[in-house]
Amino acid sequence: MAYQRIVESIPVEKREKLSDKLLNFVLKSKKESKMPSSLATTLLNQWRLGPLTTENGLALLLEAAVLLESEKTVAFLEQELQLVDIAKAIKETK
Repeated sequence: MAYQRIVESIPVEKREKLSDKLLNFVLKSKKESKMPSSLATTLLNQWRLGPLTTENGLALLLEAAVLLESEKTVAFLEQELQLVDIAKAIKETK
């Protein structure tokens, strides 16, 4: 999974802020029909098991956010978190 490898390179101290923002993007998105039900189910199950700041949870959340709100996700990574390399890696996975 490409997102799993991307998440591994995100500094641990930035994961909580990233998780909160990505969850906000996913929950407020008007493009929910773009998300496969299998991804939504897996994401909800992961959330139920624990925080989405774990590598698995964040990888699922990142995948969902990129599907639904790609531009916002990339902009947040580049501008707010200063994770330009991560944003670049996401652009390459699309």
